[in-house]
This record gives sequence, structure tokens and C-alpha cells, in this order.
Amino acid sequence: MSTDEIKEEQTGETVNAEEKPEEEKKTKKGKKKEEKKNDEAEKKIEELEKNLAAATDAHMRTLAEYDNYRKRTTKEKAAAYTDAKADIMKELLAVLDNIDRSRNAPADDLEAYKAGVEMIFTSFTAVLEKAGLEQFGEKGDKFDPMLHNAVMHIEDEELGDETVAEVFAKGYKLGERILRPAMVKAAN
Repeated sequence: MSTDEIKEEQTGETVNAEEKPEEEKKTKKGKKKEEKKNDEAEKKIEELEKNLAAATDAHMRTLAEYDNYRKRTTKEKAAAYTDAKADIMKELLAVLDNIDRSRNAPADDLEAYKAGVEMIFTSFTAVLEKAGLEQFGEKGDKFDPMLHNAVMHIEDEELGDETVAEVFAKGYKLGERILRPAMVKAAN
């Protein structure tokens, strides 16, 4: 039995001997097209793998740069805090020198001692003001609950409504931040 007859028997189709070469041609063309498609697909895969490798490399570099940035800013922040403390301490050394001089001054001259304390106060407030500290809370100011802590209240016809009648402790702020409200006696 020939191969054609076997195919005929298995599939139930009649195979014509003249059709074989055309089928073989079609199969060869199909194989060439399939090989061409496979080659194009492999090239596309290679290109995509290169793009993925480049993107992965760029991503890893970005992560490393961010980590370095984070570490650097942490160090800079710590250094800025240390530098700010050192600057304030350096300014306070002059006040400390004045205090030391007043301790070593003779105790019998009360006026000289009082003048020394006044100099210390002046130099100390100058250092604080240079650092940005502001005082507030004067007698006669308009009472502001955001700036003043009223520990007492009086009725006084001579003072206007919501007026500071007396200051027990001045208030201090640094920029817009209230460090301590002024302790006052409020009128009306």
C-alpha cells in the first residue's frame, strides 16, 4: 500500500498525486513565514529585554540616589542643629563673663553691683533678641487670649475694655511661635 492509500484510508479523503507538490510549496512558504515571524518575535523580545534592563538600571540608580539624599539631609539637619546651638552658646559666653565679673566684684559697693546686674541683663536680652526672641505684654496693651494668660481680672473704669492692667511675667515668641504667653491681670 502506498502512502497515498494509507492517508486515504485514515482520513477518508482522496489524495491526488498532482496536488502534493503544491501542498509542499504551501508548506514551505508557511514555514518561511513562520520562521520570519519567529525571527521578528525574537528581535522584539531582545529589544524588550534591553528596555527592561535599562529601566531596571535607571530605577536602581534612582533608589540609590534617593537613599544618598536621605542620608545626606539627615546629616545636614543634625549638623544645623549642632551649629545653631554652638552659635547661641558662643553668644551667651559674653553674658557668662559678665556674671563671673560681678561675682568677683567687691560686695561693699552696692551701686557697682547693681550696674553690673543691669549690664548682664542688657547683654543677655541682646543675645536673645539677636537669636530672634521677641518680648511682648506691656501694661495698657489690648488683651489677646492668644498672647496673654489672664491670671486675674479686675473691673476698672479708667482702663478700656479688654486691656492689660498689670504684667506679672512678660511673654516671649520666636518668629510666629509663642514660647510663653504673658501672665497678666486683665481689666473689664
